[in-house]
Amino acid sequence: MIFATYWFFAFAALFLPVYWLLRHRSARLIWLLFGCATFHAHYAEPAGVLPIIVIGVITYFVGLSRNRTVCLFAIVLCVGALCFYKYSIFFLNNVFGQVNPAAAKIGSEWAKGVLPQAPPLGISFFAFEFVHYLYDVREGTLPLRNFLHFTAFSIYFPSLVAGPIKRYEQFIPSLKDGLRSVNAQDVVIGIIQVAFGYLKKVVADNLTLYLDVYQDRFADLHLNQRWFLFSAIAFRILFDFSGYSDIAIGLARMMGVRLPPNFNWPYIATSIQTFWQRWHMSLSSWIRDYVYIPLGGSRHGQIRRILNGLIAFGLCGLWHGAAWNFVIWGLYHGVGLAVCASYRHLPWTGRTLEHAVSKLKPINWIVTQTFV
Repeated sequence: MIFATYWFFAFAALFLPVYWLLRHRSARLIWLLFGCATFHAHYAEPAGVLPIIVIGVITYFVGLSRNRTVCLFAIVLCVGALCFYKYSIFFLNNVFGQVNPAAAKIGSEWAKGVLPQAPPLGISFFAFEFVHYLYDVREGTLPLRNFLHFTAFSIYFPSLVAGPIKRYEQFIPSLKDGLRSVNAQDVVIGIIQVAFGYLKKVVADNLTLYLDVYQDRFADLHLNQRWFLFSAIAFRILFDFSGYSDIAIGLARMMGVRLPPNFNWPYIATSIQTFWQRWHMSLSSWIRDYVYIPLGGSRHGQIRRILNGLIAFGLCGLWHGAAWNFVIWGLYHGVGLAVCASYRHLPWTGRTLEHAVSKLKPINWIVTQTFV
């Protein structure tokens, strides 16, 4: 994890005190941008920085134009860049390869020679935030005219690698507050959240050690051991990602900036809908606002609503990784959400089921968490 490297500890130990000591807003902003650029350049290296600079500059100037058609082309460019860097080989091998295997093999070899060994650092989060920015500007929200503020939104180092996915309408006012002043309460709350984040990461890392020993021996374990292993996998994922989010949110809070929450006790959810309102909240709300609703949401009848949900969650799964198992995982949750949202509308039995379900919260919790 980037936040657990010696380089980052040294970087934070230098960056934060200087940020606090600087009193003038412009000086703080310049120091913040310098720190963000240093962080990005160190971890992404030139091959990972250059594509983000190009896409970011295009996004900024297209936003200033406020031209709906140009904004749409820029959105396609952002999505295209994400697909090129993250999904080229997957699509060539698994989609195009089914049509023309020979051409797909040539294309795959070409892509391996052109693409870096790993996608540019945080390319998914850059793409999502730039798409959100362009979409909202296209729909009438005012663009950011201050290039330094846009740059801070683009490469803000706490959220750069793994989110939370921020919205510029919320981020920029909070950034201005942090540049104006940082109070002791924010610093203390931020330190506490960072500490809890690192504690979660320690728990996740120890669970990983346990899983490395027993995961491949699943078939040999007794039933109670299998359930314990299953639970360990679930909590490893939660502690690992929510711990990372806590560190990012806490670091921002130490600078007087409030990032959106990302996890809200998802393992107490009693339905798939409430689970996704609690798990990776910045992603699930982004998928809702910029994929599901533009597709039509629930405005065109039950069948279309279910289809839109399956497309949205299929893409959500693919976002997690370029492999069919991620797509299947997304569709699986899409089906779960469709059932969860639709059973109330069944003729004759819908209201009876809804009443019964509302009285069976412990069973709802067991079914929901087992499904997850």
